Amino acid sequence: MKKEHKRDLLLIAIGIGIVAFLWAAPKETTTHMPTDDTHRPYYELVQKEGKKAAEAHCEECHNDQGVVFPKDHPPKLRCLFCHKLNK
Repeated sequence: MKKEHKRDLLLIAIGIGIVAFLWAAPKETTTHMPTDDTHRPYYELVQKEGKKAAEAHCEECHNDQGVVFPKDHPPKLRCLFCHKLNK
């Protein structure tokens, strides 16, 4: 077999491996940011100023005195990295 054919077959095998790996990935389980009246202003803020501007306000409600995080919740620096926006 020619060297080019081996390289092409290797590339195809790698591509199939990547697709199979992604296909087997678990489904997304993180909740999306709600589209209720409380969160609607933050959707608008994301559109105008970006996600980081909106994330700066999350801890106003999501804290130990308000909406408490689960014990296994990761650090709260990038809320909209995990909690996607509903379209």
